[in-house]
Amino acid sequence: MSVSAYFASLSLLKLVKNLPGGIAQGLIWGIMALGIYITFRLLDVADLTVDGSFTTGGAVTVVLILAGWPAWAALVVATLAGLLAGLVTGLLHTKLGIPAILAGILTQLALFSVNLHIMGMAANKAVSVDKYSLVLSLRYVPAAILTGAIIALVLVSVLYWYFGTEQGSAIRATGNNPAMSRALGINIDNMKLLGLSLSNGIVALSGGLMAQFQGFADVNMGRGAIVIGLAAVIIGEVVGAALLGKRRNFYGTLSFVVVGGVLYYLVIVVVLWLKLNTNDLKLFTAVVVGLFLAVPYLRGQRKSSFARLKKKGGGGNA
Repeated sequence: MSVSAYFASLSLLKLVKNLPGGIAQGLIWGIMALGIYITFRLLDVADLTVDGSFTTGGAVTVVLILAGWPAWAALVVATLAGLLAGLVTGLLHTKLGIPAILAGILTQLALFSVNLHIMGMAANKAVSVDKYSLVLSLRYVPAAILTGAIIALVLVSVLYWYFGTEQGSAIRATGNNPAMSRALGINIDNMKLLGLSLSNGIVALSGGLMAQFQGFADVNMGRGAIVIGLAAVIIGEVVGAALLGKRRNFYGTLSFVVVGGVLYYLVIVVVLWLKLNTNDLKLFTAVVVGLFLAVPYLRGQRKSSFARLKKKGGGGNA
């Protein structure tokens, strides 16, 4: 196919129609990214539990809705299940001395079997918006966007308040400087337990929302969630720094994490619209994350280079 024929085959109308769905899914992934932000940035821990706890949230939500539970109640239980998953990782790390990244891998591995048991040994479970009253659904995208935005706004506000409390500040201090935190009398093991539990609870909540949105829970739905979450965090931080700079406070940082999830998924929508091979999506995601991870470093290198040149220039004039 020639280049002109390729571009002629692209429908701008189709792209416009797909953008709202991308925004809705991006909001859900942005909520998940808030959970990853807690461990990745605040605790300075690489937690791989999320690939499993995201699926746990979806599985618990769908199974409870099918059992007759209200969708909102199913989300609450799903969040609690995520809290337990994070707690297991935290106990493996703090009480048994297993490195955090390995503790997360072990929990994630165990959750694969746990999730299968939750769904009655079925690889997936479907839930229809025609039969059940769901919090949000792909069938009603505008309502899903509004609902997702409200949930994200409430969650950002609650997290902003919580991490301003004494306990929340202790969690942030633990990730920033464990040795100093311990010297100040903070029980850093307990703070890690709290942080990991809270993180995976939020991830499971997003998994429950995603299962309702797409209409099913699948045992592999959380595969690669950590990479998508990191992409949202990094994109949100870079965009927030570019737009607000030093005026960005903690509330703004949390908000831009959600925005990062939306921007990431909009890029995915464009990639699919361009008819690129869907098998390359993981490669594309890895490249995007790598590029955005490199941006702060390269920016710092450029500033330091300019500073050195300015210093040399000033010395020469003197």
